Amino acid sequence: MPKANSKDQQMAASAALSAKRGETKVSGLQGASKDMYDSMSEEELDEMASTDRSDLPESKDD
Repeated sequence: MPKANSKDQQMAASAALSAKRGETKVSGLQGASKDMYDSMSEEELDEMASTDRSDLPESKDD
């Protein structure tokens, strides 16, 4: 299962998961979260969104 590599990626996965579950509107997604919504299953998004953020850099470039 995928693990988030950055806090930004974890937050994008959380937004995509919320839309996938019908908790938020898909039209509100943009960028990485929209791509994740389209290409990942709910199970994959759940795994990525649940990654512990304490040891992650803010973004992948850090």
